[in-house]
Amino acid sequence: MTALSAGAGPDAGRDPETGRGQDAGRGPDMETSGARAVELPGPVNAHSHAFHRLLRGRTHARGPASGPDSFWTWRTQMYRYADRLDPAAYRDLATAVYAELAAAGYTAVGEFHYLHHTPGAREHAMALALADAALDVGIRLTLLDACYLQGGLDSGGRVLPLSPEQARFADADAAAWARRHRSLRAALAERAAASGRGRRGLLRLGAAVHSVRAVPAAALPTIAAALDPGEPLHAHVSEQPAENAACEAAYGCTPTELFARAGLLGPHFTAVHATHLTPGDIALLGGARANVALCPTTEADLGDGIGPARALADAGAVLGLGSDQHAVVDPFLEMRALEHGERLASGQRARFTPEQLTAAAADGGRRALGLPQTAAADRILVDAGSVRTAGSAPGQLPMSATAADVLEVQVAGDVIARNGRHVRLGDPAQLYREFFARWPQFRAAAP
Repeated sequence: MTALSAGAGPDAGRDPETGRGQDAGRGPDMETSGARAVELPGPVNAHSHAFHRLLRGRTHARGPASGPDSFWTWRTQMYRYADRLDPAAYRDLATAVYAELAAAGYTAVGEFHYLHHTPGAREHAMALALADAALDVGIRLTLLDACYLQGGLDSGGRVLPLSPEQARFADADAAAWARRHRSLRAALAERAAASGRGRRGLLRLGAAVHSVRAVPAAALPTIAAALDPGEPLHAHVSEQPAENAACEAAYGCTPTELFARAGLLGPHFTAVHATHLTPGDIALLGGARANVALCPTTEADLGDGIGPARALADAGAVLGLGSDQHAVVDPFLEMRALEHGERLASGQRARFTPEQLTAAAADGGRRALGLPQTAAADRILVDAGSVRTAGSAPGQLPMSATAADVLEVQVAGDVIARNGRHVRLGDPAQLYREFFARWPQFRAAAP
């Protein structure tokens, strides 16, 4: 962590009397304390579903009289919103989401993308909508192209057919996914090269297995063969006890053991969530030096449970952090939620040091997304004298700051956000308001 004088970095371009920004078209800046700003490594959002942002503030009306509310009831609502998205709406939504991520301090995002197909749209239209949004915002994007082939597994391990809502997620088989994946790599490279809105290095392609529920074990070798050397591979792993039970019924093993049997575990593999692991699972992920993308605010929001983060780190796994459904967009709250979950589960404090939380938010995310070494230079500046942070030891800012304290966000040498606003696109809240005005099918229904 580096302390910078208030006259450098975040105060550049400010009116010397008012302290407010002078950038044309940006509006007034947030007042800052005038205290020293602290430079931190740029946080990386290792797991994102941009379209899930549509559910923020809309999934909490069920009560005990309606029966148990869970991930599975939440998923039914998610499917309804996914079915309404086309490429144009998705680009507008993703631009707002990525602008919000940038304004909150994120410098890179891993988009776990399975909303592949839209009737009447060109191939890759939904993926390119995400790429265009990232280029507009200037945030680094690793597009994790997810294989999705079946509707799930029932409690007896039997394959479920795709529901109408899931049909647009799926390819015909693993070979069809591999062909589409290769052509998507070329399409992304072409889009990045042709864009005047960002550097070619901002876009990367990765792969994903949606889950052992959605991808049969027989498809895993085809997926592995389609990967470039070093290409990141992500998978939802043991997010729910029901997933583990179905996998045991179908294959006689846990999801982690299934991926290990297929030879997929290693430094380029990322287990997302990894909430309900056995001791053997933890040993496998740690021994393989695999990555684990924890999403503490989403796991809390959905009632998923508290994962074994400390045990995974002790075993050798590398932790990263994501915001998943974007119920919360704040890298500092994800860091604290990781530590607070450990405290609640163990009854002990200081399970992770602030330095370890910072490393999970930055280094662990970069590793999980296969970002180039140059991404290590991405930085944020944090106000060390706000109402939240005044008096905090600089090294303990992860335990006191929030996204509201992010003064500046630097990606690939460019400043992309200052004081809660994107430097070119403005206030992310306005982008959301414009999205809902333009696309009324996504407005919340009256209670």
